[in-house]
Parts: sequence; structure tokens; C-alpha cells
Amino acid sequence: MANIVAIVGRPNVGKSTLFNRLTESRKAIVDDFSGVTRDRHYEMAEWIGKKFTVVDTGGFVHGSDDIFEEAIREQVHLAIEEASVILFMVDVTTGITDLDDEIADLLRRSSKPVYVVANKVDHARRTHESAEFYAFGLGEVYNISSVTGSGTGELLDEVVSHFPEEKEEEEEIPLPKLAIVGRPNVGKSSLTNALLGKDRNIVTDIAGTTRDSIRIHYNQFGNEFLLIDTAGLRRKSKVNEDIEFYSVMRTIKALEDSDVVILMLDANDGIESQDINIFHLAEKNKKGVMIVVNKWDTIEKDHKTTKEFETRIREKIAPFTDVPIIFTSVTEKQRIYKVVEKAMEVYANKTKKIPTSKLNDIMLEVIQNYPPPAIKGKYIKVKYITQIAGRSPMFAFFCNLPQYIKDPYKRFIENKLREHFDFNGVPIQIFFRQK
Repeated sequence: MANIVAIVGRPNVGKSTLFNRLTESRKAIVDDFSGVTRDRHYEMAEWIGKKFTVVDTGGFVHGSDDIFEEAIREQVHLAIEEASVILFMVDVTTGITDLDDEIADLLRRSSKPVYVVANKVDHARRTHESAEFYAFGLGEVYNISSVTGSGTGELLDEVVSHFPEEKEEEEEIPLPKLAIVGRPNVGKSSLTNALLGKDRNIVTDIAGTTRDSIRIHYNQFGNEFLLIDTAGLRRKSKVNEDIEFYSVMRTIKALEDSDVVILMLDANDGIESQDINIFHLAEKNKKGVMIVVNKWDTIEKDHKTTKEFETRIREKIAPFTDVPIIFTSVTEKQRIYKVVEKAMEVYANKTKKIPTSKLNDIMLEVIQNYPPPAIKGKYIKVKYITQIAGRSPMFAFFCNLPQYIKDPYKRFIENKLREHFDFNGVPIQIFFRQK
């Protein structure tokens, strides 16, 4: 199951800065006026060997108070529903506001673990000031400074105590799980309905009408799998408009619970930053991935259009570009079964086991013809190669001086593995180890 940590709180308490700190990224836009977080950001994080996804739920501008407060309430409800752990962030320099009280009230009624995080506690005096947050009745208050990072270690120790130990080998689940993800209105539900041949979801033209992830058992034309149809991701709003509340948590859940991610795009929009975000999240989670460009019937085409479109997509998702891209029109039923066929091929590639003898026969010859460059007069000799058991293909190359193998050579080896054994749509990992 996906471990999701949601950071909730009113605007401008430092949610994005904490998000950046936990995920060691600079993905969220950090600025000094409230409501500047445009995207709902989500990113993998790891602490003492436990992986989880952090969601920064910021992103609201003062509209009318009703809309604004309603949006925050809805956001907290969603976090309560979907997250494994909730970080409730408050600002020690402003103390408790009415909105904080209201959020605390919602959180008290939930059964989820909630941590009160008092931000901007930069010196000892503020440690005393943060004591007022005990009034929420939500237990311990964690004092942090999200800018300097002080206090975040203790907080993370507590947070990850709720997550089960990572099992090296997942027990085999008999049916492949395919998740259809993408922004709203690209045709995810229509694809599900077309495959099932019945209106399983209500499909309308309003973005975001799919409220939940829906799991459907598919068994037709010799293919059997679980299809996960997800709530879509909203487009970015402009910063100066009211930013509509939207959620990516269900998409993350569906993505993390799946084997193969079918990322759907709208041919008219091409691949946007949110799509690239999802793609990289799937890659980091070591999922099989394929891209479906829908509404292809609405595009003016000549003999070069498909090739150019494909090239543009591959440039944006680089460096992992060995993924299938299929052009469909769900409404015209064009190539929709090709999507299933290809997704099952990607699943087969992801679960493929290559016999050790075959691996050594082919790859040792490749290495003999193109050995790793010698460093300081020392020659690197690869003796033996084996595939390591895991959720996605991993290979260990045993050699005398693994520390001298550089990234360009690793990429060369990865390309050769892909060339000889077909890992289309699957991230692979390569390790050089001491024999």
C-alpha cells in the first residue's frame, strides 16, 4: 500500500518549504505571499530506509472567504481520507487563528495519525511560544524550522514509525494491475468504458468528474487484469486567480498500487509538466510505463506528424525514453485494444527473468568488445552477471574495481541490455559489485 504523508494547514505557514526539505527538492514555488503554490506537489522521500510520498497541499488564494475556507476544509477532508499520516502545520509567529482551530477540529475527528508541526521556531524563546498549540488537543507539538531543517529529524522518526517495514519480495499477486492516469478530460473513463463495452463510469465533459479510483476486473480476448481508473489531475491555474482545490493523492495511490501505468495525454495539449511529474513518479516507483496520446482524430496530420509528436514527448521524458507511445481515438475506437496488448507486453517485460547463462553469454561478449575505460592504468574486468530478484529488473555485474565504473558506461550497458532483451516500458537498475 502507498504510504502518503500530507502536509495541511492554512496558507503561508511554510508547507512548501517543509515539502522541499523532506523531499530535498526545490519543486514547490516558495514565495512570500499566500497562495503561491500553484501545483499540488508530490514527491518520493525516504527516511531510515522507509519510502513514502509527501504531498504539499498548498495552493489557495483569498477569494471570497466562503470559497477559500471551504476549499481548505475540503483539502483537509481529502487528506484525512487518503493520507497515511497528516502533518498539521501552524506558524509560531502568528499563534492560533480561527482557521487553525477549524482545521484542528476536523483532524480531531479523524482516526489518522496527526502531528502538530509548529514552524518558524528558530530560537529558544519561540519554543515557549509554541506551547499554546497544545490547546488543539492533538498531542505532542513538534517544533521545527523548515528553513534550517532543525527538528525535522525527530518529526520524521515519528512519521515513519507508522509505515510497515519494506518487504524485499512482494508476495505474487496473480493479476497484473494497470492504472490509467492523467489529467482530467483526456479520456481515461472513456477508455475504460470502451474496453469494457459498457458505461461503467459516468462520463461528462466537466473536468474531474471521476471522483474515485475504480478497480475493474477485465477478462476479454485472452487478457486478464485489474484496471484502475483514477480521478484526474487538474491543470495549473494562474496564480492570480482563485486556485481551484484539486487532488493528486488518489492518482499517487493508484500509481503506487499498480504494475503498469498507462499515462494518457490529450493530443491537443501535448505533454505538460504535470504529465512529466506523473511519468517520473512512475519511473521512481519502478513501475512499467506507457504513454497513450488520445483524441488523435482531432489533429491535422501529414506523414511526419506522428514521428514529430513522438520525438517531442521523448525529449521531455528523457533520460528514460524506452517507452511505448500509442496514438488513439477512444471515441472512434481506434487502437484501444492495442493499448491493452502493449500494456500486457510491458507487464511481461517487467516480470521477465533472464537465464544467467544467456545473460553472461551475450553481455560478457558486449563488455569484451567495449570494455570500461581504464582508470589510472587499472583495467576493470567484469567476471560474471546475474539478475537480482525484485519488483522490477535489476542486474548485478561482478567485477574487480566497481568504484571506477562511471555513469556513461552504465548507460551504455543499460542500452545494450534493452537492445538484447527488450525492456520496453520498464525502468531497469544496474549495480556493479565487488566479486
